[in-house]
Amino acid sequence: MELLLPECTPFVVAIAVVVLLGVVELVALLLGGTAWGWLDHAFDSDGPDGFLGWLHVGRAPFLALLVIFLTAFAVVGLALNLVATHLVHVGVPRLISIPLAVALAIPAVRMLGGRVARLVPRDETYAVSHAELVGRIATMLGNGSAGRPAQAKVPDGKGHTLYVMVEPDDTVPALSTGDPVLLVRQIAGTRFTGIPNPHPDLLI
Repeated sequence: MELLLPECTPFVVAIAVVVLLGVVELVALLLGGTAWGWLDHAFDSDGPDGFLGWLHVGRAPFLALLVIFLTAFAVVGLALNLVATHLVHVGVPRLISIPLAVALAIPAVRMLGGRVARLVPRDETYAVSHAELVGRIATMLGNGSAGRPAQAKVPDGKGHTLYVMVEPDDTVPALSTGDPVLLVRQIAGTRFTGIPNPHPDLLI
């Protein structure tokens, strides 16, 4: 089997990583959170400039871009080896197949990532300043502790749901999944501190 060839190992590993990422994210979603949402908060919602911006990093979910890259990388690499083994009965050396697979996977990220970015609304689409979210009630999607924020969802007041990262205020030890929390301070960008909702009668 071509998949067992040493030349195919990097591409089989890429597929395994995609499956692992999916399993971890599925488990996190079943627990009411997300495993990789914090990656999206490492970039401004307008996205970085230069090469990363060209790849739609910051505009499309980072996990989606990573899965696209790994999948394209694996498909190209395995296809090269499949053709080579049928034609010359030997796999393509990794020094050739890996750079070629990377070179072809990057345009796939650019093309498919752009489509994903158009499907995912960004905060600025609704012209809501992150600072305006202070004072709103958010729902925790994970467990947050001091210095370790977790993702939370918060209505923007215009019928849309935004996603931010929230950690407990100095007066609170921790925030748990499902907790309604009052956003009390913007740390930076989409990162906030929160406290348990002091007015449970408020609508979330």
